[in-house]
Order: sequence, then C-alpha cells, then structure tokens
Amino acid sequence: MSFVASIFSDQDRRAIREAATWYARLAAHTVSASDRAGWARWHAADPAHARAWHKVESINQRMAGVPAEIGMPTLSARGASRRTVLRSAVLVMATGSAAWLALRDTSWQGLTADYRTATGERRSVTLADGSQLMLNTASAVDVRFDDTQRLLSLHRGEVLIDTHPDPQTRARPFLVRSPHGSALALGTRFLMRTESGWTQVTVLDKAVRVTRDAASPPITLQAGQQLRFGPSQPGRVETAGLASDAWRNGGLIAIDMPMGVLLTELARYRRGVLSWDSALDEMRVSGAFPLDDTDQALAALENNFPIRVSGVPPVWTRIGLR
Repeated sequence: MSFVASIFSDQDRRAIREAATWYARLAAHTVSASDRAGWARWHAADPAHARAWHKVESINQRMAGVPAEIGMPTLSARGASRRTVLRSAVLVMATGSAAWLALRDTSWQGLTADYRTATGERRSVTLADGSQLMLNTASAVDVRFDDTQRLLSLHRGEVLIDTHPDPQTRARPFLVRSPHGSALALGTRFLMRTESGWTQVTVLDKAVRVTRDAASPPITLQAGQQLRFGPSQPGRVETAGLASDAWRNGGLIAIDMPMGVLLTELARYRRGVLSWDSALDEMRVSGAFPLDDTDQALAALENNFPIRVSGVPPVWTRIGLR
C-alpha cells in the first residue's frame, strides 16, 4: 500500500480540527436545521475549510459512510477505491518524544463475563430488550436485566450501545457500569471504554448521564461530547473525536494524532507485544488505518516516516527511528 505524505500548515491543522468537529455534530441523528446552516456558513467562509471537509469526508466514507444529509456532490469520493483514499489521506507533521507499551487486562471478571471478545475480535449482540451491543477488541461485559433495571457491567475494553425503548410497561433505566463510575442512557447511542485507571464515555446520539462517584454530581453529556474520568482525573467534557465508532467497521481514523497514541490504539488489536522508541511519540499522523490488518497499518507508517519496523510479528514488534 502506498501513501502520500505532506506537511500540515497551522491553517490546515485548525481547519481539519474544525471539520472534524462539524462532522461529529452533523453525524448525530438529532442534527438540526440550524446546525446544517451553521456548517454551510463555515464551509463557505474559507477555501481551507472546503479542503479540510473534503479530507474528513473522504476518510469517513471509507470507514462508516457519510450521512445523506451532509454529503455534497462536489466533495464526494464514493467512486474512489479504499487504496486511493488511503493514499490521499495520510498527512504528516513530525516533532518528537515519550514512550508507550500496550498491556492486556486478564481479570477474572473478563474471563467469566456473559459476552467477551478476544484481541482483534469484534462481536455484535442483540439484548433481550432489543438494544444492540457491539464489543470491541479484548472486551468483556456482563448483562443483568430484572424487573427494576437493565444493567450492563463493563469489566474491560469498549462497547458501543444502541439502546431500544424498554418493551416492559414500566420502563426500566438502562445503566452501564465500569470500575470508575456509571452511565445512564437517556434514549441514546454511545460508547463506553474502560482501561486501567480510567473510563471514557462518548455520546453519539441524544444524551447520557454520567455518575463518577458518590461525592460528584452527575454530568449530562450530549451528542458529540465525551468525558474521561477515573480516580486520578475528575475529567472534563470535551468534543468527541472524529468517527469515534469507526472501529465497528474495522477502521481507525486519525486526524493530527500523536503517533504514540496511534500506536497505542493499534496495539489493542494485536495479539503480540508492540513497543516503540519514545522519539516517535509526538510525530503527528492523519489518515485511515485498517484494524483487521495492523501489519498493513504499520507498513504504511514505515513507508512515510523515518521509522523501521522489526521483530518477529505478530509475537513481538519493535518500531524505532531509521
């Protein structure tokens, strides 16, 4: 696979971040006419905005599809092949420093959970109330429905939850717990991810009420917002990342992402150990990467950065500077 690399100007980086924010807002089921009008004004205000939107739209078309109400014929790339879009999608800005190593959670709850996935596996489940659950790589969740509640316990990994109205006459709350708090669904579609030390909730549609602990007031997140929290970080509400749920279709979308963060994400889908030099950590990468073939993703990075991939993949892989 061949990628074309280029450098972001400050103007391009700002425009791409704004385009990503607009995409997340417009992709929500609850998008309003004023949202679409605001997007149109932003898009027309600067040629850099149109270029940035084209990049974001192209990446998302390959991974999750563009909602019909926001696709523009002049910017669409529906006829482009995955290989062509990937070649045009990777844009690079290099700086430097820090180090990461991916660790696997092997808790007993994960081994005995009602639903679980292995590393690199994704799994869809229809729950008893009609709600849809998708587990990401190396995830484990227990489901407990009774007369008073619908409860999910996320022990590790990440889930995408699309709630369904309760078929019972007396509607039961839909609650998802992690080791760090809970999320009450308010008729919604959202992600919850938990790792050692933190949990993150990302709302894709409607709203979710997050409770971190008994001493903290609940926080209501709206579509396009996320919150990461844990014992050492109370968390603050932030704009959700571009295409946060692209993994459901086997893709990882990066916009100006530090390479250390990108490699940490790719490591979640690899059965072996992935490690790298700290000098790579702050290199910036934008593009679309396959999660079902992380060797292909690493080869693309090696073709466009001064890095070398070595080791005995997939058992052990090391990435260093060339």
